[in-house]
Amino acid sequence: MNQQPGRSGLIFNEPLLWEKSREGRCAISLPNSDVDRVELDPELTGDAPELPQLSELDVVRHYTRLSQWNFGVDSGMYPLGSCTMKYNPKTNEVQAARQGFAGAHPFSGDEFSQGAMALMYNLEQYLAQITGFNAVTLQPAAGAHGELAGMLMIHAYHAKMGKQRSKIIIPDTAHGTNPASATLCGYESINVKSGEKGILEPEIIAAVMDEDTAGIMVTNPNTLGLFESNIKEIADIVHAKGGLVYGDGANMNAIMGIVKPGEIGIDVLHLNLHKTFSTPHGGGGPGSGPVAVTKALEPFLPIPRVEKKLDSYKFVTDCPDTIGRLHTFYGHFGVMVRAYSYILSMGAKELKNASTLAVLNANYIKESLKGTLNLPYDLPCMHECVFNDEFQKKDHITTMDMAKRLLDYGFHPPTVYFPLVVEGAFMVEPTETESKEDIDQFINAVKAIVKEAKDDPEKLKKAPLLTKVTRLDEVTAARKPCLRG
Repeated sequence: MNQQPGRSGLIFNEPLLWEKSREGRCAISLPNSDVDRVELDPELTGDAPELPQLSELDVVRHYTRLSQWNFGVDSGMYPLGSCTMKYNPKTNEVQAARQGFAGAHPFSGDEFSQGAMALMYNLEQYLAQITGFNAVTLQPAAGAHGELAGMLMIHAYHAKMGKQRSKIIIPDTAHGTNPASATLCGYESINVKSGEKGILEPEIIAAVMDEDTAGIMVTNPNTLGLFESNIKEIADIVHAKGGLVYGDGANMNAIMGIVKPGEIGIDVLHLNLHKTFSTPHGGGGPGSGPVAVTKALEPFLPIPRVEKKLDSYKFVTDCPDTIGRLHTFYGHFGVMVRAYSYILSMGAKELKNASTLAVLNANYIKESLKGTLNLPYDLPCMHECVFNDEFQKKDHITTMDMAKRLLDYGFHPPTVYFPLVVEGAFMVEPTETESKEDIDQFINAVKAIVKEAKDDPEKLKKAPLLTKVTRLDEVTAARKPCLRG
């Protein structure tokens, strides 16, 4: 497929609703009121709000045009590395919208919530089986919330052991939220560098691990898209000094069905359901960040917990070592339904196949663009690969210039300038659902942009050229945001 998905054409300009408003227009017909009209006291209510007056067609076109400004994985390839913009099968939405789930109320009590509780219990069991852990909580509301839950449990564990510790080891290839989660639990972050191959070396960990260190936070696969192959030896070093290993499971989409973190030395692991189990990807929420733990940490799980007795389910709060409640009620239930639907739809064989294809797609991109873009770590990658702009520096073209130009070719840019261990990083994650044809379009677009960097570098510095707005002053936009349309 030589043709690129991005084309110039109709780009609707859409003013504010108040600018389109005309006296007397109304988009809805209300039934006749069966009660007398009463004027409210203006001293109590103040002036009536100035609401726009629009026809139904005005309203429909307004929101349709706004939706066309947006870009998502339903529109095209969304290769954000580290974020895993995974396609959400539409059957998940159908199941979550079923009245029995959508209409469930958290005040209904155990007796009238058996179906919802059964789903949560089964989802916990599936996630425990997939990750190789003893128990799971679904309560955390997002990945970072799951990180905090995991670190709170590590903190509670050391308190129970009779000696609190003050430090936590965090590699340079960890996710950026890891230090924040550790700090919130009172730990000082001890940063360590990865080795020449982009993974942790056991001797580096052994040099900093002591009896005052609570453990280590490891992202595996790490943010370079590489599997931490020394993880078992590193876990043994940490455990020998009484520490615990926290696993950031944000990149589980690369190893689902292949590696069970609970069986290679990890003590606690959070999962991002939106990254691995195809639930909606944030945008302000709701999200879900379940946490899986070993038997030693199970007593510290947040409450309430779902337990099964014979053929019924109940919420249990009598857990003396628990870290307590982390979320109103029991978590974001609608997200759980979607993840449960995905797991049941796929089954064990296809969950493993999803990871296999994600790794295949990433390595295909890595090999295809190697030589076009610089590849700092030329090793087999997992779900994502990291390039940079080293080859383009002689033409004074940056990663940002290339990312902006990709918009003109119809692609959302990949993650740029992260991870920080790679200067000018250009981080691509295709996920498993992109076809070879779509990936080839992306590869050809990058190659065309790199050729432009040589032939017409000034064009790239002005990109994007075909979008609704062109190159923005991002510094001013951040400091002085203008929220008009």
